[in-house]
Amino acid sequence: MAATRLELNLMRLLSRCEALAAERRDPEEWRLEKYVAALEDMLRELKKQSSKPAPELLNEYSRKVDFLKGLLEAEKLSSSTEKALANQFLAPGRTPTTVKERTPATKTVHLQTKARCTGKMRSELLGTDPLAINDSEEVNVRKRKGLVSDEKQSAVELDAVLQHHQDMQEKLAEEMLSLARSLKNNTLAAQNVIKQDNQTLSHSLRMADQNFEKLKDESDRLEQHAKKSVNWLLWIMLIVVCFIFISMILFIRIFPKLK
Repeated sequence: MAATRLELNLMRLLSRCEALAAERRDPEEWRLEKYVAALEDMLRELKKQSSKPAPELLNEYSRKVDFLKGLLEAEKLSSSTEKALANQFLAPGRTPTTVKERTPATKTVHLQTKARCTGKMRSELLGTDPLAINDSEEVNVRKRKGLVSDEKQSAVELDAVLQHHQDMQEKLAEEMLSLARSLKNNTLAAQNVIKQDNQTLSHSLRMADQNFEKLKDESDRLEQHAKKSVNWLLWIMLIVVCFIFISMILFIRIFPKLK
């Protein structure tokens, strides 16, 4: 199933929050907290949608959001011991947020946070400079910064790819809408043509029926006329024959046979 726009926005904001969490932030930094609050709202909306992702993916999103929320709450604690203990109970994500991440960004952030808390605890116990005590942890953090920069670059590339896919989907939707409109217009035109053809055919059938009735009437009249003509001719011939017969008799009576 293709990701919805809300899910894509959730993935982008989640990647941005992971990048911010990996950086050293000022105590007055407020963006991450606002972003995490927005992530919670987006996650609730995503769970209410009918076309929501698979349950495993939703659980992974919830796991990462809960990790970031717990990370912010741990940073608000006063002592380093409480921060370290709170970080121990945090559960980072199991899968990368972006396709180009080698390891999950939340796992990297978790390791960085644990290293910082451990360094602060050592410095408080030994009363020394935490930068000198925590050299090994800082070296590990520097090694992981390359991963964070790669993740930032992959996030930018992912945004570009997602934007490209979104543009392609919108373009495809416009083309499908245009094809649907063209199909509708062609269907209406075909219906009009078929309707006109049906009307023409019906008119032709009516005219044929009328012509057939007229032809039948004319045939009957012609037959009657032919019968009448034959009767008159017969009577005329009978009259002529009778006239000739009577004339011959009169002629014989008037002019007797010569001796």
